[in-house]
Amino acid sequence: MRIEIVSDVICPWCFIGKRRLEQALAQRPDMEFEIGWRPFQLNPDMPREGADRKSYLEAKFGGPARAKEIYARVSAEGAKEGIAFNFDGIKRTPNTLAAHSVLRWALTTGVQSELKERLFNLYFIEGHDIGDHQVLADAAAAEGMDGALVKTLLDEGRDADVIQDEDRMARELGITGVPFFIFERKYGVSGAQTPDVLLDVIDKISAEPAQAIEA
Repeated sequence: MRIEIVSDVICPWCFIGKRRLEQALAQRPDMEFEIGWRPFQLNPDMPREGADRKSYLEAKFGGPARAKEIYARVSAEGAKEGIAFNFDGIKRTPNTLAAHSVLRWALTTGVQSELKERLFNLYFIEGHDIGDHQVLADAAAAEGMDGALVKTLLDEGRDADVIQDEDRMARELGITGVPFFIFERKYGVSGAQTPDVLLDVIDKISAEPAQAIEA
């Protein structure tokens, strides 16, 4: 079964959604799943060099205090899924265009989900700037990709236009928030839903061929 997840690497709910999807898939061990991650930029107008985290929070939430209130709920939900969010450790909010480019290349080497997990951890737990090309190249190399080549391609801006087109396409399809799960390109589920919700869709799709035969 093909499952595509539209998400951003700086979206905490996308990290939580990834964990919940993994829990759902673990409950269907006899099924085969093909997972793909599609780009979405929460801040498409972010400068390529990113922004100071404090300045970003001032602009988005009116300051760190309000942001802390909002992130408290996210942290609580993350803790339920074993994610120890460290929002205070994030010093810069990156432009995620480069990160999405590397994830696109990771698909061809079969390590896209592994790299997605690594980037989530680097940003939300370790506080790294995942807009930095060297940080991304090192992350790619840790997953078996050619780090030097990744750094060169990022510096050239390779596939940035492709990522922007895919982001635009997602918005044209009506996707305004992430994560957004697409099952077999037929059913969409918005938000970091619980494993039970995701399983309901998986089971519904699994039953469809049998129902068609019976009919």
